[in-house]
Amino acid sequence: MIVAFSVTPLGVGEDVGEAVAAAVKVVRDSGLPNRTDAMFTSIEGEWDEVMPVVRAAIEAVKEYANRVSTVIKIDDRAGVGGGLTAKVESVERHLAALEDRGQ
Repeated sequence: MIVAFSVTPLGVGEDVGEAVAAAVKVVRDSGLPNRTDAMFTSIEGEWDEVMPVVRAAIEAVKEYANRVSTVIKIDDRAGVGGGLTAKVESVERHLAALEDRGQ
């Protein structure tokens, strides 16, 4: 499964980078495949591997704020691994094909 999530501390002003970095560190330290972009962090693994990491990331942000907002999106597809890279590679192949056709 791939879980994309965003954890935001509330009531601490506009600069939330330090709190978000604490959450991302938890994810990276997990050893599971992951990717962070401007809006979400995605992590890949089995349910019992991924969800404790998400919870720990939320707890890390709670060190900076009493209130935390979390958005979670889950793609749970049995028997599929390597989805973090495979999905992006598929889109890139399709984009290249469109460009080759002049679209």
